[in-house]
Amino acid sequence: MHISSLPSDYGIGTMGKEAYGFVDFLKQAGQSYWQVLPICPPDEVGSSYKSCSTFAGNPCFIDLDLLESSGYLQKSDYALIDWGKDEASVDYDKINANRLNILKIAYRNWIRENEKNLVEFSAKNKWAKNYSLFMALYHANAEKPWWEWDEPYKFRDEKVLAEFQKSHEDEINFWLFTQCIFFEQWYALKKYANSNGIGLIGDLPIYVNSNSAGVWAEPENFCLDGDMKPSRVAGCPPDQFSKSGQCWGNSLYNWDKMKENDYEWWCERFKIYETMYDIIRVDHFRAFDSYYSIDAKDNNAANGVWIKGPGLDFFKTVEKKLGKLKIIAEDLGHITQSVVDLLKNTGFPGMKVLEFAFDTREEADYMPHNYDANSVVYVGTHDNDTAIGWFRGVEPQIKELCLEYLNIGQFEGINWGMIRGAMASVSKLSIIQMQDFLGLGSEARMNTPSTVGINWKWRMKKGALTSKLAKKIHHMTKLYGRI
Repeated sequence: MHISSLPSDYGIGTMGKEAYGFVDFLKQAGQSYWQVLPICPPDEVGSSYKSCSTFAGNPCFIDLDLLESSGYLQKSDYALIDWGKDEASVDYDKINANRLNILKIAYRNWIRENEKNLVEFSAKNKWAKNYSLFMALYHANAEKPWWEWDEPYKFRDEKVLAEFQKSHEDEINFWLFTQCIFFEQWYALKKYANSNGIGLIGDLPIYVNSNSAGVWAEPENFCLDGDMKPSRVAGCPPDQFSKSGQCWGNSLYNWDKMKENDYEWWCERFKIYETMYDIIRVDHFRAFDSYYSIDAKDNNAANGVWIKGPGLDFFKTVEKKLGKLKIIAEDLGHITQSVVDLLKNTGFPGMKVLEFAFDTREEADYMPHNYDANSVVYVGTHDNDTAIGWFRGVEPQIKELCLEYLNIGQFEGINWGMIRGAMASVSKLSIIQMQDFLGLGSEARMNTPSTVGINWKWRMKKGALTSKLAKKIHHMTKLYGRI
């Protein structure tokens, strides 16, 4: 469950009281991990897979009540704002219109006595300097993509940037403030979770947004043309989700250039993520073996080509620098034998999705009797429907096979039957979407690939985390030896 899905009086989940309450619930339910989506700032429709920064935290997750209790806000600053009327959904239009204005009030009160903290935070976090400067430039340039800025800004002329920093110091410090506060709250929450036996599993998107601080700051690491526009972009070929494929628009990596300095950019990324999380789920792992490359001028992904990725050399180099990483490899999608071999050679656990198991048109790789212990099983991921929503939408023969295979009785319910099937498997880790524990349908689905405007909105209602539910989860977890 993502941070955004926590209950809140202020439109979106935060790192405040409800997050700590969720940790308490997980402990009561006998759980060991809480997996979240990327915590970086999302795009305007809520997708954190297209962020303006690969390292920054989402300012909207900063808890306003914690700022109020520290004396940097008054309740009247934010309590009466219309954050959206539907407690089960995030209204991103209202969040985007109002949240930063409240944080600016807090910033003006905070900076009076914390300027030294800001300097120290900036000195320790090189990425934060680039992020805050990028965000100030982005807003100063009418929110246009950075490759459309005037050349001195686009090509990072040091003298011009120094002048901009001097004239926009307060704006730059505001963006630094959001990160200083975000990570203060994040690491406090992580410490609380860890002290209660709960590890945090974070999501590392394979690609970064072309229009982001990271690409602007180090363009040599990406496939850009002479005008700094993306030349080749990421996506995936036509499949069951989209007949024309998916064009994600993220700039592809210049792997040859990255290899010259032993993948320093990636090593820094992993190093930072290791402090943020206890385990890292690496999104789209297959792209390290080979990745789908699309001409940035194409309207869809149908004409893309597969290109060989950095392979095992990449992981050996990173491990030599950082030691063995705790990684879950998202090895879903079009998987070849070379991807299978790469996963085996790294030793990372791959992913199994129970909702994929019963499609008779596919291989039986996702049937639990074919799992190996070095894997992580999900009923479904954020890209899938909930168990109940999935079951309602599949063909009769798939329903029949699912019910028979998992021996699901009429009183158990499809969601609990599939949860039981995941927990009873040999996979060393079993992860369940909160929506499935709550028995919700398609209205609670987090993301539908190849769609825009309907995703990343689901929120859990207040009062959903009952002792009765915790006991039921605990019983099943204990029954299958997962406590």
